[in-house]
Amino acid sequence: MRTGVAGQETATNRIHIKGGRVVNDDQSVEADVYIEEGVVKGFGKDILVPGGARIIDARGKLVIPGGIDPNTHFEIESNGVTSVDDFYKGTKAALVGGTTLTIDCVLPEKGESLAESYEKWRQKADGKVVSDYSLHVAVTWWGEKVKDDMALLAKEKGVNSFLVFLAHKDKYQLSDSELYEFFTHCRELGVLAMVHAENGDLVAEMTKKMLGMGIRGPEGHVLSRPEELESEAAQRAIAIANRVNCPIYITRVMSRSAGDVIAAARKRGNVVYGEPTAAGLGTDGSHCWDKNWKVAAAHVTDPPLRPDPSTPDHLMDLLANGDLQIVGSDNRTFTTSQKAVGKDDFSKIPCGVNGVEDRMSVVWERGVVSGKMDENRFVAVTSTNAAKIFNMYPKKGRIAEGSDADVIIWDPEATRTISVRTHHQAVDFNVFEGLTCHGVPLYTICQGKVVCEDSGSVVHVTQGAGSWVPRDRRCDHVFKRIHAREKLRVPKPVEREPYDGTVAKAEPEETLKVAQPTKPTMEEVTTSTGVRDLHKSGFTLAEENGGVKRHTSFSEHTDVVSDYVERGIRDLRKSGFSLSGEQVDDNVPRRTGQRITKPPGGSSSIIF
Repeated sequence: MRTGVAGQETATNRIHIKGGRVVNDDQSVEADVYIEEGVVKGFGKDILVPGGARIIDARGKLVIPGGIDPNTHFEIESNGVTSVDDFYKGTKAALVGGTTLTIDCVLPEKGESLAESYEKWRQKADGKVVSDYSLHVAVTWWGEKVKDDMALLAKEKGVNSFLVFLAHKDKYQLSDSELYEFFTHCRELGVLAMVHAENGDLVAEMTKKMLGMGIRGPEGHVLSRPEELESEAAQRAIAIANRVNCPIYITRVMSRSAGDVIAAARKRGNVVYGEPTAAGLGTDGSHCWDKNWKVAAAHVTDPPLRPDPSTPDHLMDLLANGDLQIVGSDNRTFTTSQKAVGKDDFSKIPCGVNGVEDRMSVVWERGVVSGKMDENRFVAVTSTNAAKIFNMYPKKGRIAEGSDADVIIWDPEATRTISVRTHHQAVDFNVFEGLTCHGVPLYTICQGKVVCEDSGSVVHVTQGAGSWVPRDRRCDHVFKRIHAREKLRVPKPVEREPYDGTVAKAEPEETLKVAQPTKPTMEEVTTSTGVRDLHKSGFTLAEENGGVKRHTSFSEHTDVVSDYVERGIRDLRKSGFSLSGEQVDDNVPRRTGQRITKPPGGSSSIIF
């Protein structure tokens, strides 16, 4: 690989792309593209181009909008370690793979100001990024300060998307009541609510269970997070958001059932978007049972990759049919030694996999080459839909006059085999290792400059040359239906004739209070129940102490007997029963063979 400095081989800011097939999400046309000063200035056949422009021959190739990755996590901390793809290495790898804009995620600690955390992320990124970038902000706790920070970021800082977690109990997880308030606030601000959908309470319980069973390896991570915990959380988030008429975006859709929940909700008319990941489309979770711990741990992410081998195809079908909308990479890369922090406890393995460099090639191979989607749908799920949903369209995600000059020359016939030995990321493992992909970006043009050539073998980037992309709130693409429904959903009272019938006289509440019952005396109990008073009988309790038999008067046990009477037990004080061993009928001669039909205490119909 040869890396140059911006300006050496791209001295001119004018580029003429000739003879290619321009592919947008809605159509494909044979056309030339002229770029000047970072903007598409000419589009069509036989366009006039001033002299001195660099000419790129695109005959037989596709000219597509630069990719937009809506889910990266550069320089993120997890279990005491920091991901190895920082904002420089991560955005550089993205450009090589054909992605010209990434949206990273600010992750405040619990109790930390969202606004202050946002500023920290900007400081980390601005001096390193080599491509355009933007930010989501995670809401990791809830309170009035959070609501104020969200309003500040949305109105003044260009943040129009906020992420919440239904996972990570006792760390980032919000309760259902907090989620309801969060969705309400998002709708009022006109920002998009994003959700990481996993049932954090049950994940915590399942994690304890697996560890208690002695399952401590990477397979325990998958076993502790079964897919119904993902689909349940997705369904719950959609239901709560629908109650407050808030659009939501489910990030990291990793299972068949979660994808189906989103598809069903969209068919009901819910404004919900779903984002599978490149890893979820290109591999599966069976690797977490690999005998090699390094291989198994490298595939640990959350929600986990599913061991069901049919999952990638099913998610691709949903993506191709429009039930899911965007492919993210969820790029969180940790080396083997960093993953080894959890070598004896899977719950301590830093979660994350690679994908920012290989995302577009994996989608082309699994989606277009397989015949599941066409080239236009490919552009939609890798670029245009993200631009529309996050309110950057048509500046981003489209090739047209006036659009930003983020353009890829894509060779649909070229192939490359993904390998850790040749990728540009800093991580020492690639979850797509050995996958041969058709579809390779020959040239990447970002901000009107050629930054990658010859399929990434030549890279011209300058650290810090990338730009921050602010995003306005109240995106029409997301909120048009929401605004229409707000008018329709306003509750109205029923107009009816006033009731003119009789009205019962209601007693004031204070007169309806029931007096606390007092404990009745023994005389009152025996009188009201008709139970004979054993105080007047000869009933005694026989106690033996040191061989001396003592007969205790039953009057000494009044409280005990009263308690028995109150509980509905027969009062034995008027019977001839004695615990002394002597009975009143001891002097009655016994008759052999006498059948007892009415035993003491009455007959019973119970069959024993």
